[in-house]
Amino acid sequence: MMPAWYQRMNPRERLLSLIVAGTVFVLLNLWILSWIFGALGGAGRELAARKATLAEQALYIKERDTWMKRDEWLRQHQPVLKNPAEASALLDQLREVAGKYNILVENPAIGSGE
Repeated sequence: MMPAWYQRMNPRERLLSLIVAGTVFVLLNLWILSWIFGALGGAGRELAARKATLAEQALYIKERDTWMKRDEWLRQHQPVLKNPAEASALLDQLREVAGKYNILVENPAIGSGE
């Protein structure tokens, strides 16, 4: 049973309306699929980033004892700088030793004394 408005159309109008409805249907489906695949791609990128972060954190936890030992060694053996003059003298010594072994000091700055 066809609706009255559809029966009033001639065959060319019916064909045109079917083509327009089909085109709208296809375009709507393409838009929805594009949105879904975009969301899936974004979720995949976010998952990869989170997995990388998790792996990095697992490595930090695994190497925690090593870094704690290094921190303790630095606290015991690194001189405590009391003023900027001591920091400057230490930087000069560092440059001298680095020059002796042909090592480039990229960021030659030592923080101010505490």
